[in-house]
Amino acid sequence: MQTEADGNDITEYPRDDKSRPYVCTMCDKRFTRKAWLSDHRNRHTREKLYSCTHCEKRFTCQNYLRKHLNVHTSKFKCSECVKCFQFNGALTIHRRIHSGEKPFECKVCSKRFAQAGNLEVHSIIHSGQKPYRCHICDKAFSRSGDLNIHMRVHTGDKPYKCHVCDKAFSHSGPLKMHMRVHTGDKPYKCHMCDKAFNVSGDLNRHMKVHTGDKPYKCHVCDKAFSESGSLSRHMRVHTGEKPYKCHVCDKAFNVSGDLSRHVRVHTGEKSYKCHVCDKAFNQSGTLNDHMRLHTGDKPFKCSLCNDSFRQHSILRGHKRDVHSNRKPYHCPYCGKLFKTNSRLKHHVRVHSGAKPYSCRHCSEHFTWHSQLKRHLLKSHNEGTWLMCHICQKKFTHSGVLKTHVRRHEGVKPYVCSECPKRFCTATELKDHQLTHSDYKQFCCGLCGKNVKRKATVKSHFKRCSDKLGFTNVFATVTKEINKTSGHLPTVGC
Repeated sequence: MQTEADGNDITEYPRDDKSRPYVCTMCDKRFTRKAWLSDHRNRHTREKLYSCTHCEKRFTCQNYLRKHLNVHTSKFKCSECVKCFQFNGALTIHRRIHSGEKPFECKVCSKRFAQAGNLEVHSIIHSGQKPYRCHICDKAFSRSGDLNIHMRVHTGDKPYKCHVCDKAFSHSGPLKMHMRVHTGDKPYKCHMCDKAFNVSGDLNRHMKVHTGDKPYKCHVCDKAFSESGSLSRHMRVHTGEKPYKCHVCDKAFNVSGDLSRHVRVHTGEKSYKCHVCDKAFNQSGTLNDHMRLHTGDKPFKCSLCNDSFRQHSILRGHKRDVHSNRKPYHCPYCGKLFKTNSRLKHHVRVHSGAKPYSCRHCSEHFTWHSQLKRHLLKSHNEGTWLMCHICQKKFTHSGVLKTHVRRHEGVKPYVCSECPKRFCTATELKDHQLTHSDYKQFCCGLCGKNVKRKATVKSHFKRCSDKLGFTNVFATVTKEINKTSGHLPTVGC
């Protein structure tokens, strides 16, 4: 039997070690008072015995009814979120969520808290006392409630269930945070830019964007981080450690979140659903990105050309491809330079002859995924053609279709930084920018002449080889040019 979060269940966040003689026979939770046990049992049966005298709402326990009555009768109302409270003190504490005020400071580490009780619980960390020990893995805890929660790691018990999507959690805190995904509630607001968050920790991390505080530094590469956890994760890049392993396929990850997302590949779970088109996703972030297709929102703006993008990753790629000339990755076979490691790996297949993409219907193998996709469509009728709505031409990839449609519509988003000319693709812009540059990346191994463009490579080499009497090598070198994406042999340069 699964239950929702229970506000009276003091085993979740115990403040003391009082005797708890009242035990629930359905889930083994213990309580100090019989009345609290009775209320808790109603959570299992789902009986709503307590009804509001002002409206038709009903509740499973008196505590929830009492809180609800504040909506009708309480004079203590939050001006930010209209939440009501029975006492002014409770309202004062609640307001600190919006203001970010944390008046209680730890004397040992200077960490601050919004409530005195939270400071008390935190202080146990510095005492070093951990009297509550797990009998299975020997892990120790400073509070009995933390041990109770930990035990669910071994039992797999997830008693707190979301009534919207049926996702289950091992304790109440994550359920409360998860519910904000469905309600859209973001109570934690930045006072500097009005950005809002559904978890206080996300607000704390965001504030460091404004302060620029990055006290945690990597001793290997000097990269700095705003949080110790980010530094710990970063260190795994240097050590190669991947402690999170998938139990289905043994694939390993250096971040637990990556493992959680990967596991959904095996389960097929897609909990995040678009309310506009019903498309489902396995990550909330992917759903947020998708929603911008419907809203047209493009919050990520390029500071160099004022173009806007739906995702930060697209903006990052735009800056790298359009505005940067840095190419730190070079091919060991031909010396060609690349902006990203993935593009280098992609290029190396030209030299190695690797064909990692195989057809599951026949014995064909392919160098590129696009070749496999085209083969499946043409030979096995598997997949969906993408059709231009203007001329009905068919395409296998959405990116190629988008470029094609731009040509119909006359859209030219790539602007030259040296002159007013605009272009349909980044490749066309890159080729044009050579007119403003004296850089000649190709060198003829016969005469030493430098050439700017790949398009002129073949014609130059033919003329040069004919003139010098090397006509028999033209065909051989032309093959080499095609293999190495246009780099002429550089002997004699």
